[in-house]
Amino acid sequence: MSDLPRKAVTRTAKLAALPLGFAGRATWGLGKRIGGKSAEIVAKELQQRTAEQLFKVLGELKGGAMKFGQAMSVFESALPEDIAGPYRAALTKLQDAAPPMPTRTVHTVLAERLGEDWRDLFLSFEDKPAAAASIGQVHRAVWHDGREVAVKVQYPGAGEALLSDLTQLSRFARLLGPLIPGMDIKPLITELRDRVSEELDYELEAQAQGEHAAEFADDPDVLVPDVVHQSDQVLVTEWIDGIPLAEVIASGTEEQRNRAGQLLARFLFSGPARTGLLHADPHPGNFRLLPDEDGETWRLGVLDFGTVDRLPGGLPQTIGDCLRMTLEGEADAVYDLLRSDGFVKDEIELDPDAVLEYLVPIIEPAEAEEFTFTRGWMRTQAARIADIRSPAHQLGKQLNLPPSYLLIHRVTLSTIGVLCQLNATVRLRDELESWLPGFLPEDDEDSTAIEAPA
Repeated sequence: MSDLPRKAVTRTAKLAALPLGFAGRATWGLGKRIGGKSAEIVAKELQQRTAEQLFKVLGELKGGAMKFGQAMSVFESALPEDIAGPYRAALTKLQDAAPPMPTRTVHTVLAERLGEDWRDLFLSFEDKPAAAASIGQVHRAVWHDGREVAVKVQYPGAGEALLSDLTQLSRFARLLGPLIPGMDIKPLITELRDRVSEELDYELEAQAQGEHAAEFADDPDVLVPDVVHQSDQVLVTEWIDGIPLAEVIASGTEEQRNRAGQLLARFLFSGPARTGLLHADPHPGNFRLLPDEDGETWRLGVLDFGTVDRLPGGLPQTIGDCLRMTLEGEADAVYDLLRSDGFVKDEIELDPDAVLEYLVPIIEPAEAEEFTFTRGWMRTQAARIADIRSPAHQLGKQLNLPPSYLLIHRVTLSTIGVLCQLNATVRLRDELESWLPGFLPEDDEDSTAIEAPA
């Protein structure tokens, strides 16, 4: 597959074939059992074949299909360990790679958007893409002033493909649900659809990236490459090297994992406080671990600002207040706050103590001085909420997520998923105290200058 298939009928046919493939493999599995194989072996083979087909199709189609796959990829930590392997391998392939579009197509887009003499803008341009993702691919080049740059070229027809894919995926969201226990797939697809226009607008992306680059220009922990040039469907930014976070997850040292996890948490909470923007696409393909100038410490390189949440006042203080009061065991105060902000609808009545009991395990990382995020912990949380027999599941169904919190919720869950993939030990409480409004009592906030922990 070398180009993005743009005809809706082609893409729809590929996606529509997925449920048929699932059903066919179920029949194959039944035949295997009749033939004498144990149910356990057959189930594992079935899951592996399903994973391979699903994510092969998602990766080939790029567009909304791949965007959906990337969004799901950070939740592989929630899968039971005995089935995680097949999914993990297939999911992580979507985090930083996809089949490239033909060179002639790239050149056509560059000529249309930068002018027929586009090559004069570069001292060199590599036709082979350095990375390919859901709506565009990146080429390494040298700008005319000698700077190494990344040239992001949008796939022709990406907008049509995004909308078509996500519409089709929503039609069989129920079949995809079991892939990630405890996660409601349909709202995720809806939210991705709502962000399509922003994702395609490279002017908005350049603005968001430029604001982050300026704010973090002298930061010792986070590096955001600056914008060099932007036009419709082409975005040129400074090039950064480093170790892709997917490689750190796969084979990084304990020091690298912990450092990456700490800086990822720091960026999640400090970004909105410092820029009024929340980077809203935290899958591993968008991060790099870079050695600092002294070669002894590491910085976090952050890429792709195509999707951001605009939070002029930073993260809502309700989040910090709720976390603090939950940790202090103030059940009635937490319940009143959740009700006043729309997390509990007016017509719903819940037991405040039951709500507190539901929340406490989820916010365990915020209570300890340092916390090790593991796949086991993530699976425990997912299973507790997914089990229809559990009180947590019954209570969770009655809670509401206000629209203004949808993206914050997804970004937070995705970041936690990456931290669990890293198996990182993180001082999360330090970051909350430094950057999250409301987490410290008001007296402490007045007397404590906001400063990032070392």
